[in-house]
Amino acid sequence: MWIADRWMDYEVLDCSKGEKLERWGDYILVRPDPQVIWDTPRTLKGWTQMNGHYHRSKKGGGEWEFHRLPEQWQIHYHGLTFNLKPFSFKHTGLFPEQAANWDWFSEKIRTAGRPVKVLNLFAYTGGATLAAAAAGASVTHVDASKGMVGWAKENAASSGLSDRPVRWLVDDCVKFVEREIRRGNHYDAVIMDPPSYGRGPKGEIWKIEDAIHPLIQLCTQILSDDPLFFLINSYTTGLAPSVLTYMLGTELGKFGGRVDSQEIGLPVTHSGLILPCGASGRWETAAI
Repeated sequence: MWIADRWMDYEVLDCSKGEKLERWGDYILVRPDPQVIWDTPRTLKGWTQMNGHYHRSKKGGGEWEFHRLPEQWQIHYHGLTFNLKPFSFKHTGLFPEQAANWDWFSEKIRTAGRPVKVLNLFAYTGGATLAAAAAGASVTHVDASKGMVGWAKENAASSGLSDRPVRWLVDDCVKFVEREIRRGNHYDAVIMDPPSYGRGPKGEIWKIEDAIHPLIQLCTQILSDDPLFFLINSYTTGLAPSVLTYMLGTELGKFGGRVDSQEIGLPVTHSGLILPCGASGRWETAAI
């Protein structure tokens, strides 16, 4: 498992009864987590003195309950600054477990010894974009949501990265890659964090089980002659790490290199356990 254990401003304090108790900077949140199927005593005071609690509805969805929580606040990770705000379906605008991947590809970018062009698909609020830009890459950031792209730009400004070479695009990811193929544009690295299900700006339906492998195939056509890495994140239960390994190995084998896929996770302070938070598949060029 790849563990995001270098946070100072974030931690999972405890997990029990389908929920996790988290510290986001100075604020404590309780949010549902489908992985937490165990029932252990809730002894930490945060369980009863939280600043925000997302209550899942049995009918689907849910709603927030707030206690002295600002509308927006910031946390930091190794020079990056993220603006947080609770919004629909329990999210805050950041997936902290992804820091394990940020650290991995940032080191690859810094030590590449050459300019690196990165394509970040389904780029959300820009965590990976900021990490890649801070490491020295030029980044093309693509997401179908105008609001998320705007949020990502705010994070870049707060991180002092507004002057970095980043293209911010609101677009359907598949159609964008298809156009890049026709244009003859190429990238040294691809990052993608596709949803299990979603819709593009014009109502295009995305279902990961049907669409992920064809998208990987498309993306291999826009890789440069000397690609550096390819990263896929998945929060879909049916896509085990071994499935990610097989898809990446099948489609990127012609470039050589190596593939590895693991669960990603976050340490739990109170119990010492590691909370699983999805899976990532990594292809990287062979070391020289």
